Amino acid sequence: MLRVLAFTDEVVVAAGLRQILTRKNGFRLVGVSDSPSNLVEMALSLKPDLMLLDFTPELTFGVLYELRERAPNRRMVLWVRSISPELAHQAVDNGVRGIVRKTLPEENLRKCLRMVADGGMWFEESLKEGFWASRPINLSRRESQLVSLLSQGLKNKEIATLLLISEGSVKVYLSRLFRKLGVNDRFELALYGLRNLPHAEAAFDTKPRTPGDAAGSRKDVNRSEWLRSLVLNRPSDRVRA
Repeated sequence: MLRVLAFTDEVVVAAGLRQILTRKNGFRLVGVSDSPSNLVEMALSLKPDLMLLDFTPELTFGVLYELRERAPNRRMVLWVRSISPELAHQAVDNGVRGIVRKTLPEENLRKCLRMVADGGMWFEESLKEGFWASRPINLSRRESQLVSLLSQGLKNKEIATLLLISEGSVKVYLSRLFRKLGVNDRFELALYGLRNLPHAEAAFDTKPRTPGDAAGSRKDVNRSEWLRSLVLNRPSDRVRA
């Protein structure tokens, strides 16, 4: 049973949420805040799994920041009529992990909440494209290398060998990148790399390395043994890190 704390200053909206978020659907609405002034205290006292926040003018990024800092384990979802990629970018930087439009069917809202509760992120495809286009690329050198190799079709083991790190470290990097870039899986991360890091492949040497290799004496391994063609059609089963 997922415990949800909602914020809205509209009585009718609050009543609708009580009908949507029921035990029958796997949710329990533990409270409704009608003012940002008591939202943080309710989040601390009620300890919800999720916070569903109506994106009203009163809900500032300062409030989101305070929620992120004081209640870091409470995952936040914005419920919006519309939002620009720039505002979505700021919301994610302040801890929001899902953005869902009010005009969508109520089942989409429930799916969004479940995905965010499971540690994922929820954005519509149109918002993702605008989000990626507007968001500055602030990846570390290692993150850029990993995204580049993934975009070339390499598997975790191959990436680990090339970067001289463990497969476990590759999985940790991928999980962080999923959250950082707002993508759901390896396929979307690869697309991000192809769209935003067009020169990364040329800048990275894809010959396999081992710790014992001396500089200038790497084995000349056929590139085709290390690269995998990227399937352009989305696979039916998403492969997680």
